[in-house]
Amino acid sequence: QVQLVESGGGSVQSGESLTLSCKVSGNFYGKVTLAWFRQVPGKKREGVASIENDGTTLYADSVKGRFTISEDTSKNMLYLKMTSLKPEDTAMYRCALAPYGGSLFVWGDFQFWGQGTQVTVSS
Repeated sequence: QVQLVESGGGSVQSGESLTLSCKVSGNFYGKVTLAWFRQVPGKKREGVASIENDGTTLYADSVKGRFTISEDTSKNMLYLKMTSLKPEDTAMYRCALAPYGGSLFVWGDFQFWGQGTQVTVSS
């Protein structure tokens, strides 16, 4: 059984940094994609960043250059380092896993999701 648990959210000022963590548990094999998504009530879910088994990363244009996705496979941890945060980054952030690989822009590829951690950025 795959389980994802996020942590690290909080309230910060514009321009500050925050790092989110996601503990991944369970067994899976082959091509796996891990990703961070975010959602604001009433708005479409947005893919933020993804990472493949081989380390290939992909970012949404809105966060490119400010956010960094990484993983520590020895600890089964996924991270999202967020810098130069803006009020428009305010959202519920959720980590997700696509057990057969997936596209950051197709959230339906991701079968397993964490509950989320709230990030609030004030100006």
